[in-house]
Amino acid sequence: MKHARIAWAGAIHDAIESDGQLELRTPAFRGRRLAFHEVVWLPPLAPAHRPRTILALGLNYADHAKELAFKAPEEPLAFLKGEASLTGHRAFTVRPAGVTYMHYECELAVVIGKTARNVKQADAYDFIAGYTVANDYAIRDYLENWYRPNLRVKNRDTCTPIGPWLVDAADVPDPMNLALQTTVNGKLTQSGHTRDMIFDVPFLLAYFSSFMTLQPGDLILTGTPDGVVDCQPGDVIVTEIEGLGALENTIAS
Repeated sequence: MKHARIAWAGAIHDAIESDGQLELRTPAFRGRRLAFHEVVWLPPLAPAHRPRTILALGLNYADHAKELAFKAPEEPLAFLKGEASLTGHRAFTVRPAGVTYMHYECELAVVIGKTARNVKQADAYDFIAGYTVANDYAIRDYLENWYRPNLRVKNRDTCTPIGPWLVDAADVPDPMNLALQTTVNGKLTQSGHTRDMIFDVPFLLAYFSSFMTLQPGDLILTGTPDGVVDCQPGDVIVTEIEGLGALENTIAS
């Protein structure tokens, strides 16, 4: 099932995808259907499961590391993000004035479903609630070095669109077998596949849970393949992952 969280008629609602429409799950409006363009899309995370921790991976695809002239890491290169960086489908992301290079990053996002500590790789999928699409924008002007992205690079308000759907883990038979792509103003600029991750989803969940406790709603953003390009105000960016949906976002000045 594909779950969404939306704003409509002065309130916030949970919804599901049904025959190309949004079907509301809020008790007072349960069953009412809306077109996608009638609502404001929010990050598809239930309030009871808001992320306490957002973990993000750098250089988790060998081709992207090569694109940036870096050696592929021997262990996960991870950093933390705040919830305020998240925004929804069809939202705007602000490009700061004066920057010279700001690029998208199409990423598979893993949503934790239950408390995870010292999880074995063989059991990792039992701890996942679902998956969604993330676009983890980076502003290279502010980068100190690729192994320590500072807060202005990766933790800016509006710079992590996520959605449109949270897809149940049961409906994603193999998250390591999904095609990814990005278009800028309708032109294909990035194409990759989750099977090319250096550290796959089970490894990452086992790795992180070996030294920290993951809670329901926590997110793991798993990195991006090569093919990133600079994005200018007015550009419409669509990051899409097979079976999970197409996340649309527009750059604003």
